[in-house]
Amino acid sequence: MANTYSQLYIQIVFAVKGRQNLISSKWKDELYKYITGIVTNEDQKLIAINGMPDHIHILVGLKPNKALSDLIRDVKANSSRFINEKRWINGKFEWQTGFGAFTYSHSQLTSVINYIQNQEEHHKTKTFKEEYIEFLKLFDIDFKNEYLFEDI
Repeated sequence: MANTYSQLYIQIVFAVKGRQNLISSKWKDELYKYITGIVTNEDQKLIAINGMPDHIHILVGLKPNKALSDLIRDVKANSSRFINEKRWINGKFEWQTGFGAFTYSHSQLTSVINYIQNQEEHHKTKTFKEEYIEFLKLFDIDFKNEYLFEDI
C-alpha cells in the first residue's frame, strides 16, 4: 500500500477451551515459536508472547492489510493443529472461541511487554478470569458475565 503508514499495537488474549490448564511448561516455548512463525508468515510483527497453562497473551504490530479476526483465526487453527499433531496432550486440544483485543500507543509498549513477560508472577495473585474482566473494565468494553467463557 503506497503512502500508507500505520502504528497499530494490539494485545490479544485468548484461552484454552474450558480454561483448562493444558499448555505445559515443557513445550510452551516451542508453541510460542510456532505462533511467532504464523504471525510472521502473515506479514505481521509479533512483539511479545507469553501466557499461562490456560491462556495466552500476544502483542502484535498489526499492518492495515490484515484483519485482526483473520489473524487470530489462523493463529488458533494452526497452533491447535500443531499441538494435536505433536500429541502433547491426551485428547483434542482446542482454543476457546473469541478473544480479547486491546490497543496501545507506542509509548505504552515497554509496560505491556513487561506485563506479558511477567505472567507467571502476575498470576500468583489473580486468576485469568479476574485479569480478563479487569482488562474489559479498564478498556471500557461492555460485556455480559454469562458470555465471557465457555466452561466445560
